[in-house]
Amino acid sequence: MDHPIAPAGITRRRALTVTGGMLAGTALAAHAFPAFAGESQDADAIVVGHGLAGLVATAELAAAGRKVLLLDQEPEASLGGQAFWSFGGLFFVNSEEQRLMGVKDTHDLAWQDWLGSAGFDRGVADPAGQDHWAYKWAEAYVDFASGEKRSWLAGLGVQWFPIVGWAERGGGLADGHGNSVPRFHVTWGTGPAVVEPFEKKVRAAVAAGKAGFRFRHRVDGIVTTGGAVTGVRGAVLEPSGAARGKPSSRTVIGEFELRAPVVVVTSGGIGANHDLVRQNWPARLGTPPKAMITGVPAHVDGRMLAITERAGGRIVNPDRMWHYTEGLRNYDPIWPNHGIRILPGPSSMWFDATGKRFGTPDIPGYDTLHTLGSITASGYDYSWFVTTQKIIAKEFALSGSEQNPDLTDKNVWQLLSRIWQTPEPIEKFKKNGADFVVATTLSELVTGMNKLTGGNLIDLARLKAQIEARDREMDNPYTKDAQVMGIRNALTYIGDSLSRTAPAHKILDPSAGPLIAVRLNVLTRKTLGGLQTDLSGRVLNASGEPVPGLYAAGEVAGFGGGGVHGYRSMEGTFLGGCLFSGRQAGRAAAAATAT
Repeated sequence: MDHPIAPAGITRRRALTVTGGMLAGTALAAHAFPAFAGESQDADAIVVGHGLAGLVATAELAAAGRKVLLLDQEPEASLGGQAFWSFGGLFFVNSEEQRLMGVKDTHDLAWQDWLGSAGFDRGVADPAGQDHWAYKWAEAYVDFASGEKRSWLAGLGVQWFPIVGWAERGGGLADGHGNSVPRFHVTWGTGPAVVEPFEKKVRAAVAAGKAGFRFRHRVDGIVTTGGAVTGVRGAVLEPSGAARGKPSSRTVIGEFELRAPVVVVTSGGIGANHDLVRQNWPARLGTPPKAMITGVPAHVDGRMLAITERAGGRIVNPDRMWHYTEGLRNYDPIWPNHGIRILPGPSSMWFDATGKRFGTPDIPGYDTLHTLGSITASGYDYSWFVTTQKIIAKEFALSGSEQNPDLTDKNVWQLLSRIWQTPEPIEKFKKNGADFVVATTLSELVTGMNKLTGGNLIDLARLKAQIEARDREMDNPYTKDAQVMGIRNALTYIGDSLSRTAPAHKILDPSAGPLIAVRLNVLTRKTLGGLQTDLSGRVLNASGEPVPGLYAAGEVAGFGGGGVHGYRSMEGTFLGGCLFSGRQAGRAAAAATAT
């Protein structure tokens, strides 16, 4: 492996690899499309999907002087897509915030963690392999996260909460899955603040006549002529006043066909299409749950994957997906079957549906994919946290911009109130959510758990024995219990001790109560595979050749290359993947359409 030659962590070889890939793509595309401004074209480029990757790609194209049309089947209220609803977490390496927290991070450590998490094993060295371009994208992305990513976003006005989170702590080995150090940087303003600078750029381009929105335009086909992409066609849907995230009408009122020599697909994944999720569910994760809740709006339906495949694009790694194990049914849903994820600290005890404690690495915040497999192997669709008020007050956070009004609204005083009280959104879920049981005694808690699920799966004596065994491990500063080790490890990191880990205590300590049980549902979220692309974002066909004029970015492309994450995400990398792949595709498409 090359070593960084500058503080940014970019190796000369990797910089040349990325640049060379873009230049090669530019040369080929420019040769194929020598002129674009003729009267026969509606635009120089069409971008399908107005989420974060689409906004970034459109902004790059417009900045290069290209005329762009940005299409989406949803109304204007949903501009920004899933990113708007996100917690705003971003993966940086050796950032100012990390150094402030005393975290020592390096490019090589991040790359070690990425490889250990991704587990690329599908033809990395074979140009026809499913992981060939995914690996190259992973190299480029870790370089980006170690280098200009933070300064680029900071230059656009984006800021971050100073305490860096430690997500996906891994399976227990240095070269295995997980983040060796905290890398989850929460954007000040959450998801909307990540979307904002790119939305402003695109709206300015629209005002200047360099771009145009086409809301309620559902793409049903990518038009090709002589093997090259020449535009898109589809249906115009009736106007909709649906609020952001709410389902919109699918009533067709017309048809359209728009022409451009470049089409950039940025349409997202399949998380709201449970049929597709089950269809692609891998055998290694057991039987797909019969009941799941949904972490994304209904329009995240995966339609453009099949449409792009019909135009010649290759889909790779469709069985790789990222669904969360700590889902709550939203008592105040925005979209159908709306679920919210708990972002847990390390202290809650985790049990399967029958009350059997999970072993390592199935500890809160450690290994999402392994725990998902453990849940399906239990024969049930849900699991349980057993915890205390003291733990949820310090350790529970909820995913989503709307569940974090202090961070989203940049309200410092409301944020500081977390020091002395449980955040209001957590208390509302505890009071109104269908998945919470609160009790003063363990006997009452078990009665409530069994009543909630309509059975008698939880045996009081068995549950009590397991909790008491764990509690005995709290009497010394050393232990054989891996979860207790993790708690003490977390408390040595100032960021966790300040905001994300409760003081070590016994679950059955009355002063830490009341006792709380939380039923955890499987929550659909991200597609890790997708359209295979080269480093310019050009969509490749089954032979590994670029489909002329066809690009993809964001989740529909597996966040780059058809699966930059491999099997597992390290978190904070989904928004970042949209930013990086949207920028790569937008810049390459702009260069390819130069006259």
